[in-house]
Amino acid sequence: MIIVLTGAFGFIGSNLVKALNELGYTDIIAVDNLTNGSKIKNLADCQILDFVDKEDFIHEVANGNYNNEVDYIFHQGACSSTTEQDGKYMMKNNYEYSSVLLEFAQTNEIPFVYASSAAVYGDKTKFVEDLEHEYPLNVYAYSKFLFDQIVRRYFETGLKAPVVGLRYFNVYGQREAHKGRMASVVLHNFEQYQATGRVKLFQGCQGYANGGQLRDFISVEDVVKMNLFFFNNHLNDKEEISGIFNCGTGEARSFNALALATVNACCAHQGNAVLSLEDALAQNIIEYIPFPGDLAGRYQCFTQADLTYLRGAGCEHTFLTLEEGVSRYINLLLEKK
Repeated sequence: MIIVLTGAFGFIGSNLVKALNELGYTDIIAVDNLTNGSKIKNLADCQILDFVDKEDFIHEVANGNYNNEVDYIFHQGACSSTTEQDGKYMMKNNYEYSSVLLEFAQTNEIPFVYASSAAVYGDKTKFVEDLEHEYPLNVYAYSKFLFDQIVRRYFETGLKAPVVGLRYFNVYGQREAHKGRMASVVLHNFEQYQATGRVKLFQGCQGYANGGQLRDFISVEDVVKMNLFFFNNHLNDKEEISGIFNCGTGEARSFNALALATVNACCAHQGNAVLSLEDALAQNIIEYIPFPGDLAGRYQCFTQADLTYLRGAGCEHTFLTLEEGVSRYINLLLEKK
């Protein structure tokens, strides 16, 4: 089986390559842009069939050079910066690239699983995979939103092969160090705590208390399992599933809870007693900083995946709790130090 995996050296992509290897799949064509050469570390412990530069791959696909040669596509490649303001770049990199691959997949009848984003919901308060609940607030979210609409048109006109979009909520976990500013809050909290003994969170905004903004945080371990759930369905089930599905835990947790889970994971690793939020505040371990003005009107203070469609598709996966996922991730980071 030949699997194309775009964004293969990135955060979610590299975790997916590793998981596929563990299942015995190594004939993977890893597609990516390696301008950031540090990403090669993410696949240093993995096996692939070939590496193809993203632009070269698009060119080869357009020329028909991969026709009838690919069995499955995981499309994880994208610019994930929610603060990127270059709309031309974002639309070319996310929307146009994805559209080319979708057409290629349908023409060649290849199952296609791609990365969407919870950013499409914007400041809505219901996180259901329906157009009425979607309102992107930045160009990144719009690029994902617009591609989802293209996919929905294929659903309406009829598919030649299954298509699944996974709307990732706030993902954290190993193999994300290359992301810098766009790495998860867990990694930033961990690095701050290791360097200074403190964790910085935003002050309250839009009616939320300091550190009280709520997000659906999901471990990359669970994200990979969601990708593999659909992969296994497409390989083994006569009723192949298609659709756009939320990929979150279904439980919103505060940034205070996330910071405390990070601190306590470090404490537990050192054999120290865990702290309550009150303890952490009293000891100035959690510090609140002014909310950035440039995020006003473009910041999701609350996200929580509605899992109705996912459960309806037959996925019964039990997600890691915030404390479980963060503890596992922090232990991995500490073991590498």
